[in-house]
Order: sequence, then C-alpha cells, then structure tokens
Amino acid sequence: MSYHNKVVLITGGATGIGRATATLLAERGAMVAVNYSRSEAEAQETVQTIQQFGGWAIAIRADVSNNEEVISMVDQIVQQFGTIDYLVNNASITRYIAMGDLDAITEDAWDDLFAVNVKGMFYCARAAAPYLKQGKGAIVNVGSIAGITGKGSSVPYAVSKAAVHGLTKSLAHALAPDVRVTGVAPGAVSTRWWAGREEQMRSLTSQLPLDRIASPEEIAALIASILEQPSMTGQILTIDNGQTM
Repeated sequence: MSYHNKVVLITGGATGIGRATATLLAERGAMVAVNYSRSEAEAQETVQTIQQFGGWAIAIRADVSNNEEVISMVDQIVQQFGTIDYLVNNASITRYIAMGDLDAITEDAWDDLFAVNVKGMFYCARAAAPYLKQGKGAIVNVGSIAGITGKGSSVPYAVSKAAVHGLTKSLAHALAPDVRVTGVAPGAVSTRWWAGREEQMRSLTSQLPLDRIASPEEIAALIASILEQPSMTGQILTIDNGQTM
C-alpha cells in the first residue's frame, strides 16, 4: 500500500519501534510527525534520515501525559499538514523493579507509568479522533506481551500494558465505524531498553522457539500492515518469536 500524502503521527517516534515505523511509512510516501518528549537529538536524527531519501517529516515535542501539550501537538500538525490520517501510539516508559519486590513499588511508579502508557495514549487518540474520523483512519496502540502474561520489567509496567490492551478494545468500540483501533503486543525487541542487560537478552533468546529477538523494523512492518487492513479493529496482535506460545 502507498501512504502517499497520508499524515501519520507517531508518538515516541525518535528511537526504536517508533523510529523504524516512521522511516518505513515515510519510505512508502507518508508525511510523518515524529513526536518526542526528551529525545530531541534522536528525533531530529530520525527526521534527517527520512529527509535524506526525499521523505517528509517533522519532529514535534510533547509530553503525551500532558493533555494540553497533546492538544497543542495535534493542532500544530494539522496546521502544517492539514489533517491526521493515522496515529501510532508508541510512547511508553518503564521502571525496572523485580517482580517479587512489591515493597519497592512506589505510588509514583504507578502514577508515572499509567500517565504515559495509558492516559497518554487516550489523550492522543481523543485529540486526533476528529481528523481520523474524517479520513476513515486508524490507530495502532503498541502494547506488550507483559500485558498478556503479567510478567515484565515491573508489576506496574505489566499492568499498564494490560490496560493499553483494554483501552484498544474500548476505543475500537467508541470510534467505530469511522476509525479502526488495533493493538500490537511485541515480545522482546532489540531496542535501547536492553542497554546494560545484553546478557539477559542473550539468555532469553536461547529460550525462545524461534531462537531470536525481533528487530524494531519487524514490529514496524506489522504496524504498517495493520494500518492498511480495512477489516481489522479491536484486536491485539502478538509478535514475540513464540515467547507466549
């Protein structure tokens, strides 16, 4: 599918899955808004990479946990590009807390993770919804197998991703029939989240049925295929090299 002249907002678009998705969709003709919160240098690098092959992209700062900043971001994108056709809700944070160490889980950990991972996705979907409806667009929310298994970098992270999956289904109902809303649940992906934990990643790889870790580009390819699928909504697609099989 060609995304020629389609406008895509990708939150957390500066690195990892977000960067790979921005690059892929721009290669297919999309005009991409690369959202970032703190990774300005990486966001500008993503934009420059896209511009080098003749693509259209802008970097735009907004903390997705701040509703006013989200509204301002969407307004700026619409002023520049005219609309928003697709939204990829990718921005997420985590906290590394041992699953069994419940005493180490603070109220701030719960609040911070839900503010970005759940409320942030809702704010972006709500702000973009009027434009997505006009163009019969789509949303992809990036969840995690942690939201399926209940096991991840911390209890609050896993629960926040389960909430993302629930939000995906609720938004699919709320925005039908005009907007399709689908989720992806990646397993381990070779991003900077593994920095300093390379030995853990290698150990996990040997336990996976496919004996490999997914690349950001592979997740991006799935996201792109979901955006163009007119009959899919309200589903959570797992891509984890058999980890939850």
